[in-house]
Order: sequence, then C-alpha cells, then structure tokens
Amino acid sequence: MILITGGTGYIGSHACIELLEQGYSLIVLDNLSNSSIVSLQRAAYISGVNLDSPLPRHLEWEDSSFLFVEGDIRDKPLLRSIFERFDIEAVIHFAGLKAVGESVEQPLMYYDNNVSGSIALFEVMAEFGCKRLVFSSSATVYGDPASVPIREDFPLSTTNPYGASKLMIENILRDVYKSDPAWSIALLRYFNPVGAHQSGLIGEDPNGIPNNLMPFISQVAVGVREKLNVFGGDYDTVDSTGVRDYIHVVDLAKGHVKALEALKKQPDPKGHKGLLTVNLGTGRGYSVLEMIKSFEKASGKKIPYEIVARRPGDVAQCYADSSYAFEVLGWKAELGIEQMCQDTWRWQSMNPKGYKV
Repeated sequence: MILITGGTGYIGSHACIELLEQGYSLIVLDNLSNSSIVSLQRAAYISGVNLDSPLPRHLEWEDSSFLFVEGDIRDKPLLRSIFERFDIEAVIHFAGLKAVGESVEQPLMYYDNNVSGSIALFEVMAEFGCKRLVFSSSATVYGDPASVPIREDFPLSTTNPYGASKLMIENILRDVYKSDPAWSIALLRYFNPVGAHQSGLIGEDPNGIPNNLMPFISQVAVGVREKLNVFGGDYDTVDSTGVRDYIHVVDLAKGHVKALEALKKQPDPKGHKGLLTVNLGTGRGYSVLEMIKSFEKASGKKIPYEIVARRPGDVAQCYADSSYAFEVLGWKAELGIEQMCQDTWRWQSMNPKGYKV
C-alpha cells in the first residue's frame, strides 16, 4: 500500500491514475483545502477501480485498492492510525500550499502547513519503519538562477516563502538520510505542470483566482474571466515576458512512478545512493506570450491580455536540464506544448466550472 498525501490535488490525482494502472494499491490523505474529492472519484472511474472513503477516525472498511481519508498531515494521531491499520511500504508526499503570491502575503501559514506538516509525517513514518519517500519539491529552490538550463547541482536559494518551505523540507530530508541511510528518498524538483488527462475528466481546478498561468488562460478562453494579466513585460527574455519550463502533468505523474520504482533498487548498480535529487522538466522554456499563442491555436479562442507589474518573488526565466532524470529514472518528458494546450482546453471546455456542478 502506498500513502499519497495531497492526492486529490492536480498533480496527485494524475499520479493516482498512473500508479493504479501499474497495479499499486493506494490510500490518499487530503484535507481538501484546495481540491475536490471529485478528482479521485473520476480517477477511479478512469482506472476502472472503486474508491472507498471511510470515516477517518475509524479506518475500518473492506479491503480495496483505492482508499481516501479526509485529514491533515499535521494530525499525528490520524497518521498513526493509518500506519497502524495498513502496511504502508512507501509515501508520495504532495500535500502542501503552493501559491507564490499567497506565500509572500502569509508566510507563517506556509511554514506551518508545509514544513511542520512534513515533519509530522516524517516522524510518524520513522516510528513505523516506513523509510521510502518521494517528495514533491519545486524548481523554486533554485531561486533566480545565474544561468539556464538548470542542473541539479546548481546553487540553491529562494525568492519567496513557498520556495523557502520546499528548500527547508529538502534540507530536513538530507539530514534525515545522513542520520539514517536506511531511508530511500527522491526529491523531485518539478518545473511548471500544465495540461490535463486526455479524457478531459480531471485537470487543474484552483480555488478562487488562479495563481498559475495555464488555468488563468483557460478560464479566459471559456469566458469565466475577462482577460489575462501578464505579470512583467520588461524581463531580459525573448519577448520581455517570463520564460518557464512547462511540463505536461501526465509526464510528471509518470515521473513519480519511475521514482518509486528507482527507490526500490537503491543503491543501484551505477552507485547512486538512497537519496536522489532529480529535475522533472522538458528542458525547453516558453514565454508567457508564446503560451498564449499556442493556447489560442489549440482552442480557437482569442485570449485578451494586459501586461502589468511584476509579481514579488518571480524570476525572469527558469527551465531544466533534465538529462539526469533519464540517467537515474529512465524518464523523459514526451508530450509537447501542443498536447499541453489541447488537453488543457479539453478539460476546461468540458468542465467550465471545474469540479463544481
């Protein structure tokens, strides 16, 4: 059984599909603070399995390959009850707040939820001897990189509390591994997830005003929002707008399956230790205006936009050198910008209000 924290979220729900298709049994723990249980119900439908959702304090139900418990990773008694009831062989840790702008405005909330919650999870894992972990980190740990593409050995720094929380958790896990090499840990630094499952049944559905580019573009295209604000038109880039490495969420989800499989083999014949730090990106950067044009082509819709002031904490450009991921995981991104935009539009046009009825 694999424990998935934050599994009802955008990336987590797509990862559940890929894991179920590989024959894994999953238990998802999520507090639904920025997600919907509908995502898992649809993931179950896509995967042809039943989703069992018991009362979190009792955890008594028939054996199932796909289980959901509503709860918070900071709730250690609840975590212990899950580990007591199930033989958890590994954890994929997605749970965390993720909006850069919000983190600048409410840093204490981010440190409490992301860092304190992670520590609680790791402590309970250690109590029960579960020492295999895939952690959802972020390219924000590179701060404002001196050059691109970004390799895993680049200096680490952060420009906002969200990135700082991810870097703190990485540092904690490096110390945990140093203190006890029995741990097998993958730190997956991913870049900018976009797209949706090709079925159009699950995708990105942020609460309130989107903080990320693609859901905002798609909401403008479907008529939910009037126009797109492009934050910053004076960067030293190809067209003066920010450049990012956009990766299809399905490629990203497959990367987690590969990481889980790699941790089972640690240390591997190539001599890689039980702590893997890996970029998950395409190795190609696209500007905001390039993404707008690609989405207009995919959707047939005009995307009105206005260039406004930069957001605090944003950097000019950020894209990956992802060659190490292929070396240690046998993984590389396969879906391009056209597929990203087409799948995003299919999801948004089929679900103009997201998971809300």
